[in-house]
Amino acid sequence: MTQWEAFINFLTYLGISIPILILGVVVFAVTTPYPEFQLLRDASQTDDASKVAAGKAAAYDLSGKILGLTIVLASAILSAQSLLDFIIWGVIGVIFQVLVFYLFHLITPFSVIKEIPKGNVPVAIFSSRISLISSLILAASIYY
Repeated sequence: MTQWEAFINFLTYLGISIPILILGVVVFAVTTPYPEFQLLRDASQTDDASKVAAGKAAAYDLSGKILGLTIVLASAILSAQSLLDFIIWGVIGVIFQVLVFYLFHLITPFSVIKEIPKGNVPVAIFSSRISLISSLILAASIYY
């Protein structure tokens, strides 16, 4: 492969992975019952300690989800046999990351969905780490 072909390949995978990542963030934003982006926006426009805490919790949680999605997409790129293969595994990774979030919510003795808007930062950090842990397992599972 020439340098030019490698560059085109880079642009192609980047051009496909960014929309899949955005799709994953949108899916999380739509499927989680609390408004992450609104909590972030509210925290940036106030001195109210409870809103700032809720914004911090949302930031930890959402950034963990995005990092998790990115890890799965990176693994899909590395393991893909073709662009279609990458797209399929990327979308599967998004779906499974969302499923893991809801599974985590179901098995914890507390409600992640209620705690993050209340500004419970430790729960948000724990949730973000679950996203990262599960993404590493999902990423390792995408292997031929």
